[in-house]
Amino acid sequence: MGLGLGAEVGRRRRHDGPDGVAVVDKPAGWTSHDVVARARKLLNTSRVGHSGTLDPDATGVLLLGVGRATRLLRFTSEHTKSYVCEIVLGTETNTLDAAGEVTATHDMSGVADDDVLAAAAALTGDLLQVPPMVSAVKIDGKRLHELAREGIEVERAPRPVTVSRFDVTPVDGQPGVWRAEVDCSSGTYVRVLAADLGHALGGGAHLRELRRTAIGPFTVADAVALDDLGLEAVRPPLALVADRAAAQVDDAVALDVAHGKVLPVEIIGPPLADGAELPTWWPVLAPDGSLLAIYEPHRGGTAKPAVVLVGSD
Repeated sequence: MGLGLGAEVGRRRRHDGPDGVAVVDKPAGWTSHDVVARARKLLNTSRVGHSGTLDPDATGVLLLGVGRATRLLRFTSEHTKSYVCEIVLGTETNTLDAAGEVTATHDMSGVADDDVLAAAAALTGDLLQVPPMVSAVKIDGKRLHELAREGIEVERAPRPVTVSRFDVTPVDGQPGVWRAEVDCSSGTYVRVLAADLGHALGGGAHLRELRRTAIGPFTVADAVALDDLGLEAVRPPLALVADRAAAQVDDAVALDVAHGKVLPVEIIGPPLADGAELPTWWPVLAPDGSLLAIYEPHRGGTAKPAVVLVGSD
């Protein structure tokens, strides 16, 4: 006889509030924290978090984890992020975007279109990028943007990022303004990419009109306006990790998963092609296809839970 684990979990979730993922089109003028606070009210739950901060002036895809699914947000860091924006050549600002104060101007009227295209092409692939002082990166326990507000600038170590696409086209009727489409790894700063483009062309530049169009499979076409966010917009937790090969288990193993047990890979592992290596993590599904947990390799041919979504919180 089945254990009815899925039904038991479903009852608990209805009592505690929604669990899942929602895609919001963040409006300009809102911080990502503002969006989370508003989502908590709209969804009537205190458990909301986001994956990937957007600047207040930026718009577009903000991925929200709701309820138990907030614990899954860290597994979205491997997703490529996509942006559109405008890059203004000739003017630098202290924030590297249009919100900052002008710190330098350059006559870049002589820069040829082919030079811009070549410089953008050179800024693709695996790069080292220095985080801007207006970022949330922590140094000695304090965020860079907090230090920047105090007028303090500190040395920042460059970090590896990957820019898989940096396509630029001139904006008609606006000399020195280029529209850019960027696909990049998590942790890439598009404002730094814009500034680096300006420097590569012998001058400077800043970013404006930044819009995130996608985080992995989640696009602006999937997003709802913040004011339209409701329970019907919350997808099941599995949506956050649906691109990964999953292990589906029977009721008996599902109960072991709910108790957080370390289990043999042959019982809990995902399907693998011949000769393929075990992934760094994978979803584990109940008989009904709902997400039970995320497992990762352990020692001695076993796997352990990284996150368990069933059982007690």
